Amino acid sequence: EEMPAEKEGSSVMTYGILNDYKELDLPVREGKVQEEVRMIPMRDGMKMKTHIFHMEEDSLEGGQKQYSVILQRSPYVHAAHVYRTHGEQLAKRGFVYVIQWCRGVGGSEGIWNPNENERDDGLDTVNYFAALYWVKNIGFWGDSYLALTGWCMADAVPDKVKGMYLGVYGTDRFCSMYEKGLFRHDVFTSWAMENAGIPITADYRESCCYRPHYEVDESLWGVKLPWYREWVSSVREKDTYWQEGFWKMLREIPEKVKIPVYIREGWYDHHLGSAVKSYEALCETAKQNSTLQIGCWNHHYENVLEWCKAENLQCSEVKSMVKWFQEVLLEEKLPEGGVDIYMIGADCWIRKKKWPLNIWKVKKLYLSGGLRLTSKEGRAEEIYEYEYDPYDPVDSYGAEAMLHDLKKAGSLYQPDPNYRSDVISFISEPLEKDFDVVGKIKVHLTVSSDCRDTAFTAKLMEEVEDGKYVNIRSSITTILAEGAGENYRPGDRVRVCVDMWDIAWKLKKGHRLRLDISSSDFPQYALHSNYSGVWSRQIRCRTAHQRIFAGGENSWVELPLVQENQ
Repeated sequence: EEMPAEKEGSSVMTYGILNDYKELDLPVREGKVQEEVRMIPMRDGMKMKTHIFHMEEDSLEGGQKQYSVILQRSPYVHAAHVYRTHGEQLAKRGFVYVIQWCRGVGGSEGIWNPNENERDDGLDTVNYFAALYWVKNIGFWGDSYLALTGWCMADAVPDKVKGMYLGVYGTDRFCSMYEKGLFRHDVFTSWAMENAGIPITADYRESCCYRPHYEVDESLWGVKLPWYREWVSSVREKDTYWQEGFWKMLREIPEKVKIPVYIREGWYDHHLGSAVKSYEALCETAKQNSTLQIGCWNHHYENVLEWCKAENLQCSEVKSMVKWFQEVLLEEKLPEGGVDIYMIGADCWIRKKKWPLNIWKVKKLYLSGGLRLTSKEGRAEEIYEYEYDPYDPVDSYGAEAMLHDLKKAGSLYQPDPNYRSDVISFISEPLEKDFDVVGKIKVHLTVSSDCRDTAFTAKLMEEVEDGKYVNIRSSITTILAEGAGENYRPGDRVRVCVDMWDIAWKLKKGHRLRLDISSSDFPQYALHSNYSGVWSRQIRCRTAHQRIFAGGENSWVELPLVQENQ
């Protein structure tokens, strides 16, 4: 039984993939591609439906020839036409392509329960193929959840597995799901609604706002999802959910990996922070032959720079993946490791041996009176105030972690400074020279609130045209996450730090920087109710009166600078 046919409206994606294959520098075999289906048994007796694509003239069983296998495992039946296209094109270029449906979907037996069966099922599958004579070697390939199915077994695969090409995913799930105690709704609530096992017709934004959110599954969706309830209630990294079981195991895998891994990420993908941690955790032996590549992409490897051309961005995953497996599988070579990062604003790639790069110096810009960002501390203290109403949040636009509203992710033109009463904008003088910012930007704020807990956001921007700004990085924090917690007394001054994910960005001479401070970024992050405690258990909200203290050493931005010739 073959996979489902291509759905109406999906031909554009297939056309793009075919064009990428046509541009490869690999011989193309003539003839018909055969699709073979096997039900492969797992250790518990369940059988997983598996499709094998190879040239019809090639005899797998009983033949004398051996082949290089590229393997994927997926729960996304709607993408069957994409997998078929890859199967047909890879088979014509010397590979055998295998796609297996995860447990409980696409004809595979068992019950679909995200994540928990992937390690055992994946290992049973690669061991099955490794035991076949016609399999010379195996490469595992996957993006997003398909990358998870590779990462979760990367430390225990048989010798025939020579490498993994894993994109837009990382092994630190908590890092992907939470920032300072606030849940990334647009990624994980939308994913839960689409992968609940039944059709869900509830309104997405209404679902994100529902309180107590812990009960949204039964109350609005009509199904109880224990795994989603674990996600929204385990708000601290030290919580048992993250320190035991599957997620603990997954987080610890990179340090045990011995095979080469190609990690492909985007500056505006929601798994970037986790993926970078995964690369950094690789042992030195694995790093010597592994690659970390970060382009200016979103979760689908699309260009997300609204304000400039990116002629050298190299978005095609197909070209990169096939070239890597050609070296690793067909030529049976160990690839050279390193780090490839795309420098936004310079439209160029930088090749380095390691990550993170050595910081030349940290440039500080202070929040000063007159809503200025200055390189020198302002003498007089100035206080800026605003009201944060959770029922009227700042909309996420130009964001790092979006999936449902993917078009709002990336570096996009931003509204005018101080465009809302609850958005405070600080602006610098024109920069005196170019600066290469590579690494993690931090924003330190001295704040106060009339609530026992609340949130503060920061978004750093560059003026790229006269009066037009684009976002570089943004993030969020809470008083609770900064250590004050239950001991915070409303009205007290407290220091918080908004930690941002890595970036590589060339700031241009003559351009100005802008920093927006607010208290919401929805639906990228869950709305803070302005009450203390676990966000998903809150049943009510209140308005918070916020203060930002500028001048002196109250508040500042840290920019990690590197030298151009590093």
